[in-house]
Amino acid sequence: MKPPRVPEEQLRRVLSTAKLNGLGVAIVAGVGALGSLAFGDLMGVAVGVLVTVGGLMELSGRKQVARGDAGGLRRLVRSQLLVLGVVVVYAVSRFASFDAESAMGNLTPEMRMEMAQAGVDLAAILPMVRLMFYALYGSLAVVTLFYQGGLALYYRRHTAAVKLALAARLQPAVSRVVPGPAPEDLLT
Repeated sequence: MKPPRVPEEQLRRVLSTAKLNGLGVAIVAGVGALGSLAFGDLMGVAVGVLVTVGGLMELSGRKQVARGDAGGLRRLVRSQLLVLGVVVVYAVSRFASFDAESAMGNLTPEMRMEMAQAGVDLAAILPMVRLMFYALYGSLAVVTLFYQGGLALYYRRHTAAVKLALAARLQPAVSRVVPGPAPEDLLT
């Protein structure tokens, strides 16, 4: 059985996790927003921008903690909740927007011809298309719930240890001042 991690080690791990996750989220969401913009998907752009803000917010909270301000931990938790909320709302809105005609309308004439030659009935594949649509957005919501929700809990659970580590970093600076006699005592 491993001994519990000391607060300084927990602080390093929180800072490392926040840097890696914040950069990853900001970069992937930023690229996704640009891709959505290129395709004219305004909903995708909005989601990408909001998730990018969540990643940048995490990096900002990390910087705040690294400077010794434990208030940055609240920002780390909020950043995860922002990303979680945006992605879940997006997934739910996609659930509500499934349109069979639109899904089948996206098939090119060549695709229709190949499917007809293969003996595939377009009406027969519609339930499979619907299932894949819901599976995709359902998986997105569930994975985000566990990942971002788990990170929010991780940051929250390490708040006390991080505060202890930050306080310990200040302690040596205070203890360097050697108490001595008061200046007025030296005059006698």
